[in-house]
Amino acid sequence: MAWRHLRSDPARLPLLALRLAPGAPRRAARSLAARLGGRARAYALWDQGRRAEAREAVLDAADGASPRRVGRLVAACLAAGDADTARELVERLPRGAAREAAEHRTALATGRAVPASPSPSADHHGITLTRGARTRPDDTVNARRPEVRTGEPGVPAGERRRPAEGASAPGDGLRVLHLVTNALPHTNAGYTQRTHRIAVAQREAGMDVHVVTRAGYPLTKGVRDPRTLVRVDGVTYHRLIPWTAPADAAGELAVGVRMASELVEAVRPDVLHAASNHHNARLALELGRRFDLPVVYEVRGFLEESWLSRDPSRSVDDAFYRAERAAETECMLAADLVVTLGEAMRADIEARGVARERLLVVPNAVDASFLEPLPPGDGVRAGLGIGGADFVVGTTTSCFGYEGLDVLLDAVALMRERGEPAHALIVGDGPELPALRARAASLGLEGAAHFPGRVAASEVRSHHAALDVFAVPRRDDRVCRVVTPLKPVEAMAGGLPVVASDLPALREIVEPGVTGELIPAGESARLADVLTNLAYSHEKRAAYGLAGRSLVGADRTWAEAAYRYNQAYRVLIQKLSEPGQNP
Repeated sequence: MAWRHLRSDPARLPLLALRLAPGAPRRAARSLAARLGGRARAYALWDQGRRAEAREAVLDAADGASPRRVGRLVAACLAAGDADTARELVERLPRGAAREAAEHRTALATGRAVPASPSPSADHHGITLTRGARTRPDDTVNARRPEVRTGEPGVPAGERRRPAEGASAPGDGLRVLHLVTNALPHTNAGYTQRTHRIAVAQREAGMDVHVVTRAGYPLTKGVRDPRTLVRVDGVTYHRLIPWTAPADAAGELAVGVRMASELVEAVRPDVLHAASNHHNARLALELGRRFDLPVVYEVRGFLEESWLSRDPSRSVDDAFYRAERAAETECMLAADLVVTLGEAMRADIEARGVARERLLVVPNAVDASFLEPLPPGDGVRAGLGIGGADFVVGTTTSCFGYEGLDVLLDAVALMRERGEPAHALIVGDGPELPALRARAASLGLEGAAHFPGRVAASEVRSHHAALDVFAVPRRDDRVCRVVTPLKPVEAMAGGLPVVASDLPALREIVEPGVTGELIPAGESARLADVLTNLAYSHEKRAAYGLAGRSLVGADRTWAEAAYRYNQAYRVLIQKLSEPGQNP
């Protein structure tokens, strides 16, 4: 399946191979590719974040090239996210089949077009998202059941787990099946951490928790792990792995319905709880219709807004944006309950037509362990060559353009120009990491800008401890105005002051003058001024950190989140059990 997945976009394979290679082999491969010239040289330059030079290499390679070779260069540019150069190459092609193919590919890659919708006549390919009459599946669905375990020794598959004598945990008797895109242990990100922490907290509250990932995962991500069931910290993760890869999204949905129906028959959940995006929601809604189960759709982000933010040439009028937004809205309207992360997100969802009484906010939270004092950060600092008295500002995040990490680097460069011993520490990886490293070098931040990449979850708090201030310099993009991130909440739990962009979603986390500071988005000079003031005021940093930890401890723990979910689940189940009622 991984091979078929990559084969659908072979131009992306060299970039993925370079990013996955260890340091020395990666450098050797880039050196060889640079000597080969043409498209190979461009791949090496893209991997280094040298996008302007990569563009020149591509344009030079296109001079006098055949239409077929230019078409390959177009595909390479699209794989690297350089749509402008791809469009310029398309204009060089003569009229004909090669140009039409390149134009269509560019339109699909840039969201100006979307794949043709499947025919609704095929079984499962055109599922109608209504909460009308729910029907039980045929006996044919029960022909084969995957391996299922309840998470507790001695309990047969499919049977309810009953509490021990005298137990009174609030979640006793409830079984929930979460439907997600990806998960631990192979994908470690804010999305997967939220899934896992919710599942662990629900399990500790007495619920029987199962998680199932999107059809084909993790093989579709190039991970060679064909197991259909794994456990992480006692949480049961199921995987839907078909023998052959679905040809398209409609085929994936059909496979998901078939395989997940068998899982539902075996697990017998009380509630289906899908998390972004609409692919998971559609699957949950069809399962809910078939098995007469309530469906919760947890909107963790607006992916059409994330897509829009990654290229300034994109527009809300583009076909991809419109299609994704419509699909998400349809699922929100069809679900029995919509959960989201903050008030700004709730307002957006309500504006789409979802009634307020069908909306629940469960904000990002932390484990109780995050409220404990941070471990010593001296080891991390020493390993990076940072002095004990130096001022360190940084973040743990995914390196996307909308995070505004270039603004953070500019601010640190300004501080150093003023003679401040300031360092930037950016923990994480992502498509913008090579460009950030290149920007740091151009600003003269060698030895003062540190990029350790992604670290294990167990090492996050050690890197927090190396910081004096946690920064969230997000751009003023729509996705940043409405979506509340998890990482600053974790930092606040550890007692770190937070300096963030003054955006609605971040105002829900940071109270200026109490838990940190808010600054206008994109203003590196203003960020440098605020950070300089904090560098000279240990007392203010400590006060902000103490207030932040207190705020998070009061209502932003996963135990509190599990309680909110349990209450919501029980209301849905009660409504569904009432004659003639739909939630």
